[in-house]
Amino acid sequence: MVDFNFSVFSAAPAAADEDTALTDLLAAAIGRAPAPRRWRTGRAGLWCTAVPDGAPRRSQGWKLHVTGTPAAAPEILGRCLEILLGAGSAFKFAATTDYVAAMNARNTPRGHSGKFITVYPESDDEAVRLAAALHEATAGLPGPRILSDRPYAPDSLVHYRYGAFTEDRRLTNDGFYAWMIIDPDGNPVEDRRIGRYTPPPWATCPFPDNGQRVTRAEGRSGKDLVIGGRFAVKNAIRHTNKGGVYRAVDVRTGDAVVLKEARPHVAADPEGRDTRDRLRAEARALERIRHRGIAPRPGGLFTESGHLFLAQEMIPGTPLREWTADSIRDAGWGPHLAPALEMARRLADLMIEAHATGLVLRDFNPNNVMVRPDGAPVLIDLELAVVPGDGEETPLRAGTPAFSAPEQFEGAPPHATADYYSLGATLCYVLTGGPPYFMEERPRPRPLTQRLTEWLTARTQGLDLPESLRAVLVELMADDPGRRCTPARARSVLASFAPSPVPAQAQGRADEDAGPDEWLQEACEQAVRGITGRLLAAMEPESAQALWPMSCVHGAPDPCCVQHGAAGSLGALVRYMRYASDPRLPDASATAARWMLDRVRDGARRPSGLYFGTAGVAWALLDAGLALGDDALAEEAAAMAEALPVTAPGPDVTHGTAGIGMTALHLWARTGRKSFAERAQAAADALAAAVEEGPDGLVWRTPAHVESKLAGKSYYGFAHGIAGVGYFLLACAEATGSAEHRELAVRVGESLLDAAFITPRSAMWGAGTGDPPTAPYWCHGASGIGTFLVRLGAATGDARFVRAADLSARAVTDQSWRAVLGQCHGLAGNGDFLLDMADVTGDARHRAAAWRLARIIIASRAHRDGRIVLPDERGDVSMSWGEGLSGVLAFLVRLRYGGERLWMADAASAQGAAEDAVAGTAVRGSAP
Repeated sequence: MVDFNFSVFSAAPAAADEDTALTDLLAAAIGRAPAPRRWRTGRAGLWCTAVPDGAPRRSQGWKLHVTGTPAAAPEILGRCLEILLGAGSAFKFAATTDYVAAMNARNTPRGHSGKFITVYPESDDEAVRLAAALHEATAGLPGPRILSDRPYAPDSLVHYRYGAFTEDRRLTNDGFYAWMIIDPDGNPVEDRRIGRYTPPPWATCPFPDNGQRVTRAEGRSGKDLVIGGRFAVKNAIRHTNKGGVYRAVDVRTGDAVVLKEARPHVAADPEGRDTRDRLRAEARALERIRHRGIAPRPGGLFTESGHLFLAQEMIPGTPLREWTADSIRDAGWGPHLAPALEMARRLADLMIEAHATGLVLRDFNPNNVMVRPDGAPVLIDLELAVVPGDGEETPLRAGTPAFSAPEQFEGAPPHATADYYSLGATLCYVLTGGPPYFMEERPRPRPLTQRLTEWLTARTQGLDLPESLRAVLVELMADDPGRRCTPARARSVLASFAPSPVPAQAQGRADEDAGPDEWLQEACEQAVRGITGRLLAAMEPESAQALWPMSCVHGAPDPCCVQHGAAGSLGALVRYMRYASDPRLPDASATAARWMLDRVRDGARRPSGLYFGTAGVAWALLDAGLALGDDALAEEAAAMAEALPVTAPGPDVTHGTAGIGMTALHLWARTGRKSFAERAQAAADALAAAVEEGPDGLVWRTPAHVESKLAGKSYYGFAHGIAGVGYFLLACAEATGSAEHRELAVRVGESLLDAAFITPRSAMWGAGTGDPPTAPYWCHGASGIGTFLVRLGAATGDARFVRAADLSARAVTDQSWRAVLGQCHGLAGNGDFLLDMADVTGDARHRAAAWRLARIIIASRAHRDGRIVLPDERGDVSMSWGEGLSGVLAFLVRLRYGGERLWMADAASAQGAAEDAVAGTAVRGSAP
């Protein structure tokens, strides 16, 4: 008897207008199946699953994947279903053709791309039988190669790999989930999904050879791989799902060339056009302009092992994106304007020259322009370029966010006015250092010109940019394509303005003490309310996976942690609750706390750290319990913290012993329990015992044998380096009176002074010994290091540390042009450091500088349904502390209302070693 029960899981309910063509095929096939088997089917995320009742479930083994293009997906699935339903093995498939397209997109992670259908055979013999049957059934249909698997046969849609069948995810020491399989000795090992076939060494492959044992890259014997009969590949510039980009030498001429690869069937559209068609379009564009000197000379198209390659001249130089960052960093904010204006004129000329050939570029942006050593800009990556009306098909809804015109993403036919918009956006980037990324608004979007004007005002604070130039930027990016000014007009305006260089030391003096105007204060309050509304609306307490939607480029994080999970968002909401009368906040905070408790009670192993582990969860829950007056919650949070080890494998603030010690100090200050003071001292003692004396000063490092990306490494910064360790040692010494720990903190400060790149204007640091100066952020760089040094200077009275902190603050304000907004690598974390400087030194100019950063953040907002969102590091909306809305909210709340910085032990330091602070045994404390 067949039981078709198509249940829809809450993780991803099918939208009312969602395409059901693929799931309808499953329903119909089950209805026709003659076998007396009951099937349990359902939806989870992008997958539709089908599992026969009573079927044995292996936890791991050889699994099959069937690839396919979106256009061919219905036929491929239809041919496979008859075989799969007859076999009785569990399987799943992408539930819509849009999901198939997403898995095959140009930049989909290479270890996950192409896997349209996944089959979980009951045995190795069944895997071999099914692979042969599916291969025969799908022969001749189109689909991309699955890079993490081995094809069953040449050009087969069927692939195989050894991996996990059931979900066994475990948190690593770094705080991210990893899929696990069990080796023959019973030990868990990571089931890695990467862009090449890497079976475990102990797994015996049961599949026939079928000619698949040698690939293009194998058997080179140390010699350069020559492809196309003439190009010796030297190394890869990058690898993406669509194909690689390689440095090579033309063995016939000796010329250096770039080879661009297009993998068959990747990013295929409904008409079957794929990345190869884009590469052919680039070849046509290069031929059209080859004698103009504004793009690489083409070297021809050729096919190798079924992949299409385009050879083109190697252009020496730097991408415009890097040129801009280097120009501002090296010259300084303000003095960079003269070279930036010269580059802007050249870019306008470049577009004028390209348009003179009839070409519409359609993807003009700072990544697609190379700057030669002589300063001349050159077009690269012309995959979307087209001559309107020449009969060549081109993908319409394509481009680069922030730089391509809105109508281009809406499917408008190619037109030169879209390039005008891209020129304006690129000039904005060159002049300000930030991409003009305007996220979608609803239900009534503000005019783009209004948003751009506000954005330019914020981004050009302290920059001598004339109104005529601001006006032409707005005209280039006008909402109405027909009203955009031409590159020729932009070139004329640019030619009329030539500012004299501004000495770096004089830049910014006029307004550095100016506080916020009334508009900015009100805008800040509106942003706080709008971000809070977005966080509350985005909560999903019914979800077992994540309380807030999470997005992290590093992997799947612990949904409870501070950096990417619920603890960071809860901390920000509880902090705002101190100042707001919003009745939603207590209920939301209590709901979040219950959700987190349910997860940490599950017994799963979690790291212990502050930002990526249980310490941060306990911190957030304790503050929530005290704010809500929930004694039971506060007690459970305290018990959770007491159950932690006092040390971790690593030394740092985010994952290691310093962060655990900071948590103990915070809980001591909030509860008065002497046991937490003892735990903090034990953590400090362990760090004192583990310090190394290197040739460049003090060093703490994560041991090399620890399974962690930090293993064997040492850094200077606050998140992972000695600055964070020094801060904890200082805080512990201030709270407990430990002279030993205070002396060690001073030695950390001395090491950081020795490692600094100091100029009369700023102090910068590399990530570690021998590294060049890095961006001045909290994680690595001047913002986090200054966070420690200003407190060290205040505690010791040593003016050298305060001076270095002040120079760190200058580095932060000089580089406020950097576009990222979050806490870890962005303006919110830098703003919190500036508020630290203002609080510790009493210098009002630092608070004024923090308000200037807030203006930039607020100008980047988008309004959605009465709420506010901001872009994270990838241009998406994230709720997280480290890079998303929660961290920005905490900074804006502190800026507007005051208070101490979150996730710091300053309260314990201020409290000192007074006896009445450690005498109590009951949980007590004021609202956080």
